[in-house]
Amino acid sequence: MPESESLSIGEMLDLLKAEFPDVTISKIRFLESQGLLDPERTASGYRKFYRADVDRLRWILRQQRENFLPLKVIKGRLEAEGDAVFGAGAAEPGPGATAAPAAPAPAPAPAPAPTSEPSPSPSPRPAPPQGRPPDPGAAPATPSTPTEPGRGAVEEVAAAPTSFSRDELARASGLSPSELAQLERHGLVAGTSVGSQLSYDTEALEVARVAAAFSHHGVEPRHLRMYKNSAEREAGFYEQVVLPLVKQRNPAARQQAIDTLTALSELGDALRRSLLRQALRDIGAEHKRPRRN
Repeated sequence: MPESESLSIGEMLDLLKAEFPDVTISKIRFLESQGLLDPERTASGYRKFYRADVDRLRWILRQQRENFLPLKVIKGRLEAEGDAVFGAGAAEPGPGATAAPAAPAPAPAPAPAPTSEPSPSPSPRPAPPQGRPPDPGAAPATPSTPTEPGRGAVEEVAAAPTSFSRDELARASGLSPSELAQLERHGLVAGTSVGSQLSYDTEALEVARVAAAFSHHGVEPRHLRMYKNSAEREAGFYEQVVLPLVKQRNPAARQQAIDTLTALSELGDALRRSLLRQALRDIGAEHKRPRRN
């Protein structure tokens, strides 16, 4: 992949699927929300991934799959060693590695590679992601509370988000204050009162950006209400599935509930996409049919 060529999140997913069949768009977004990825954004809020982003993500996924490293440890290594660590990791052979990728020459200057044992002590708070200044519109850099290793969309719900004021949310998403007010009126975005101001999290930013992209196609916030209704029904169904595990109130059952919710959400995404493609194909076929007089 040329250095200057960029990929959308879907194109990057297709590129990595052969090596990592389990990776999903939700997983990529979750890693971004944890500060492990920092893709460039277009004016409309779409992610643009370059070769360095692909190498970085590939290295992260290998550390999870082959070395079973928690995200906290992976993140610490990236903060300590920067691009050097995933540059080396891209060349390392996979399974059986127990610690950091073996350096072909003397260890890089910034810091010795940590051992594979996760350090219980908290890492220093991260600086803004590499290469670009902090921007309230960028995907939130680094929630300070790490979550459990290797989970997907469900942990995204529990991640400690970066907060935005109302003006920051409008500016970062490209929505006007009146458009943002419409999203709030239809229940698609909601703020939390912090003193005398409202605070918005990363999910609100994601929804606002998607709504801004929809608006370019003439789709208004009131039309998007159906997505919220559908999501709430789906979440309620999944809650019933895992409720027996949640009621047990022990760490093993909680972990199993997280695993189950992650699997269900990814299955739901796959089924929804497939059914939508089928419905759209049927619409196309209907319009191609010759009309009888």
